[in-house]
Amino acid sequence: MPVLAKKQTIAAAANISKTATILPLAKRPATKFDLKKTTSAVLSNVIPPMVVLAIVLAVWQVLCSSPTASLPSPHQVWQESYDLIAYPFFNNGSQDIGLGWRVLISLQRVAYGFGLAAVAGVVVGAIIGQSVWAMRGLDPIFQVLRTVPPLAWLPLSLAAFQDSNPSAIFVIFITSIWPVIINTAVGVRNIPQDYRNVAKVLRLNQIEFFFKIMLPSAAPYIFTGLRIGVGLSWLAIVAAEMLTGGVGIGFFIWDAWNSSRLPDIIVALAYIGVVGFALDKLVAAVGKLITRGASAN
Repeated sequence: MPVLAKKQTIAAAANISKTATILPLAKRPATKFDLKKTTSAVLSNVIPPMVVLAIVLAVWQVLCSSPTASLPSPHQVWQESYDLIAYPFFNNGSQDIGLGWRVLISLQRVAYGFGLAAVAGVVVGAIIGQSVWAMRGLDPIFQVLRTVPPLAWLPLSLAAFQDSNPSAIFVIFITSIWPVIINTAVGVRNIPQDYRNVAKVLRLNQIEFFFKIMLPSAAPYIFTGLRIGVGLSWLAIVAAEMLTGGVGIGFFIWDAWNSSRLPDIIVALAYIGVVGFALDKLVAAVGKLITRGASAN
């Protein structure tokens, strides 16, 4: 290029840079807190169940208010079990403790059993989903075992562990593992073939494929199984504690029945329902956070 032409090009570029205006990037609009919309959403989720609960309590009060009623009325439950409702964490001795402490003891057992079931269920489900032979060999056996009621495992667990606490944990484990295995296997089988092809191109080993491809893809199915499993584990621990004893919420219900304290049983059932609902919502929230709102097809 001639020297004169090169100088003209540089001068033209300098003039353009002088006249050019640098525009700032548009700022992302700040999300404003909409009080009206938030209040409307809260009310729409809170008012309907509160109305239904008020109707149920009113009907219950009418049906059980007569002296010959076999079940206590809500007013009687409030009068006779006020301490259990208002003071869930009192502690007056080994067995004279509030329902809050009993729920925490039961939740500790659930944490052990369900935690083991979650880990083992994901690993076994991944193996079954990856291997056709493993699926053909293990799936019929799992389909038979998952139909066994939780309490049917209790005599065998007591004979094997010779202690009530590990026996209850085993019952939780064996009850909650099946939905985790089945849903994980379904999720692994539904991994898109494009993801598998990418893993082959990148030459990922089995461990890398498990953590980078398999778990993220099957996560919605896994958390569906975990939600079912945590509900079954809570059901199993209450039933197991009725027979194994201890200070859990299940044994409290059995002891209250033997002592003819029906109002205490009703309060304990309310505690069980609220805790089970909270566990389901907790697992669902964790699943939504990890899967970023993706759902199983």
